Amino acid sequence: MLKYPLSITYMSFLNTILGIVFPVKCILCGKTGVDLCLECLKDAPAAERESARWIFPLYDYRHPGIKKALWFLKYKGRKRLADVFAEIIYGRILEELSDLSVMENFNNAILVPIPLSPKRYRERGFNQAELICKKLIEIDQDENFRLEENVLIKIKNTEHQVRIQDRRARLKNLIGSFAVKNEALVKNKNIILIDDVTTTGATLNEARKTLKQAGARKIIAFTIAH
Repeated sequence: MLKYPLSITYMSFLNTILGIVFPVKCILCGKTGVDLCLECLKDAPAAERESARWIFPLYDYRHPGIKKALWFLKYKGRKRLADVFAEIIYGRILEELSDLSVMENFNNAILVPIPLSPKRYRERGFNQAELICKKLIEIDQDENFRLEENVLIKIKNTEHQVRIQDRRARLKNLIGSFAVKNEALVKNKNIILIDDVTTTGATLNEARKTLKQAGARKIIAFTIAH
């Protein structure tokens, strides 16, 4: 009966000790106690490059701070950065839902992270879009949407989009890369796609096409940067 509480206490103690030995610092300014402080994010410019009307990016990826934060999240395992970005994305989602729920009956939405291929997931150990979605659900507490993690899957191990310069090649690279595992979960449903970065929008467009073919109603997407 005492095993579970003791394990929680032990983990809390361990995290405290680790926090003392390896204090958390903002990756941009060095402020202690946070992985990325709001002051630094305030200096980051909003996304201004044109994207599809259904895609809502937050920041300009060309900003060095945003690029560094995403690099730490994806390749250095600073998973708590996903929580920071999720809190900001959540506010943007609520702004859009306030209009869409009235104008286009966009209610009871399903949150769907852009998936990684099994190979890339094994290499990285996590999916940053999934982490963002889980934090969004924690914040929202099922008031505006719910999470479906295993609906959209990636069935093709594609080349990294950032390594492909030509737009046509990017589109070709992604054709047939996604599938819907259970169409009943998305049929006639409103979908909110979540990803970390959009460049040309090819990944989100292919995901949207796949979900539409499975019967999804209306789809919008939010990303950290463009």
